[in-house]
Amino acid sequence: MAANVKPFLGAHSSNHVESEAEELRKEHLMFDPMPRDEMNKMVMDSMQHTTKRYWIFVIGFGLAVAVLLFGAWGYMIATGMGVAGIRRPVFWGVFIVNLVFWIGISHAGTFVSAILRVFKAEFRRPFTRAAELMTTFGLAAGALYPLVHLGRVWTFYWMVPYPNARWLWPNFRSPLVWDFLAITTYLLSSTIYLYLPLIPDLAMARDRSSGVRHFFYRIFSLGWRGTESEWFRLRKAIGIFAFAIIPVMFSVHTIVSWDFAVSVVAGWQSTIFGPYFIIGAILSGVSAVVTILYILRSTMKNMDYFIRKEHFDALGKLILIFSMAWAYFFFNEYLLSWYGGQEVVRSLLTLHATGPSAWVWYVMLICNVAIPWLFLWSKKVRRTPWLMFIITIFVNIGMYAERYTIIPLTLGHQRMPFDWGIYNPTIIEASISVGTMCLFIFLYLLASKAIPLVPVWEVQEGQMAHTLRKVGKTEIPSVAELD
Repeated sequence: MAANVKPFLGAHSSNHVESEAEELRKEHLMFDPMPRDEMNKMVMDSMQHTTKRYWIFVIGFGLAVAVLLFGAWGYMIATGMGVAGIRRPVFWGVFIVNLVFWIGISHAGTFVSAILRVFKAEFRRPFTRAAELMTTFGLAAGALYPLVHLGRVWTFYWMVPYPNARWLWPNFRSPLVWDFLAITTYLLSSTIYLYLPLIPDLAMARDRSSGVRHFFYRIFSLGWRGTESEWFRLRKAIGIFAFAIIPVMFSVHTIVSWDFAVSVVAGWQSTIFGPYFIIGAILSGVSAVVTILYILRSTMKNMDYFIRKEHFDALGKLILIFSMAWAYFFFNEYLLSWYGGQEVVRSLLTLHATGPSAWVWYVMLICNVAIPWLFLWSKKVRRTPWLMFIITIFVNIGMYAERYTIIPLTLGHQRMPFDWGIYNPTIIEASISVGTMCLFIFLYLLASKAIPLVPVWEVQEGQMAHTLRKVGKTEIPSVAELD
């Protein structure tokens, strides 16, 4: 009897080990390698496979950009800023809220690609480019708002610190000048950081395309051949930029926070606005990455191989951590302001929670604190892509409500009661805001068919470093160090 049991147990144990190894391959992209040619073909198919629905969305969002954004903006330029809801006592409205929001969204690419690269977080590999595109397009959307808010847009050159014959210089105490310097620096550096890892994939697309595509890919791939010296220089350049762009990221949103903190407005004189804004930016940016990944995975061909549940799980943990950090800074700022003893600040904080616009304050807390804390502790929720999509949409609604609370709701309740007022956005401001969102989506739709959204070489590099090593009768994951 015993002699018959032993072989059965051995076969059962072997099958169990094989099933565990197979499950590990299904769960983790790094342990599910595929030949490079097949991965290249999958990425190229996702770029070249276009449907009628895609063109309908491209045309629809393109028209929305033309009508809602540039049409409403042109009408405001021709008519005057009076068509916006900006008036005494609220002179910073939805336009500045959108500026802060879009610059916050743009932090996603730098955090996911640069910081996680520095810390060697392997789960970042398949979606770094999707996040980097968010940085570039988010900054492009945010960069419009200093011009929109300026009103007389033809005088924008006063924001540029250039020498001239009459020795006239911009007012360096103006936050508009600070934002111009911060946004242009960040946009230039993030675009270079997006382009460097893109070169090998552009060369791959060059070798697998013809006609106009081949012409442009040949130009932008810079004659890449994949030699050892080229790979060495590319990795060095990416490593240098990864370290260099991190302080740029922190400085940009710190400068945005100084737009508020250096003023004499009650409720803005806070010494923690710098880290508070940075944490909020990363929270909204990482949440937006999850939203984009779900849309890409659901709509683009072959993306379910590269973007898996493990990536939603990892990003969900990051969102939970940054939600907790944001809640700490939020309540810390409120407690310090309350115990500061200024009556106007105390009445302002009370108004946020009990005034006519208190619903915005509660939406902010529910979306940024309650929803992530209630759901993201669960691994089952984090590994359910459609649930993560819904949660991250709510998080960014909460982050927009936070910026709205900080800016127009705070400006409407200052030291002099006779100067209190309620800010009501107009249809023009709403149209420009929705048009900017359409611009972001429109640019992303075009980029999804123009460049490889998955850095194939980075994925293959990670798969080469990750192996299943057999120890006894079991297979355990191991990771090699790649220089």
